[in-house]
Amino acid sequence: MPTITRSEKLDLRLTPAAKQLLHAAAAAERRSVSEFVLDSALSRAEETLADRRFFGLDAERWAAFLAALDAPPRPLQRLERLFAEPSLFEGGKAP
Repeated sequence: MPTITRSEKLDLRLTPAAKQLLHAAAAAERRSVSEFVLDSALSRAEETLADRRFFGLDAERWAAFLAALDAPPRPLQRLERLFAEPSLFEGGKAP
């Protein structure tokens, strides 16, 4: 397995209680605090981004998704009223 050199640094400000909790959790797993925090943060980052990167649809749902993207926008009366009012930045009256 190739060795990857870590060259970037991330500093954190935290409370003494948070630091103590991280030290205890890292010790429980017999790891350094840096390893524990980095692995935990990377796992959470992957979870957070997973729904934004990939999604799977069967053929029927994919066709419905494409149809929705290609469909003309539905009229939104409240939005039309908003755009019909003069803007404060265009010399309109303040509310």
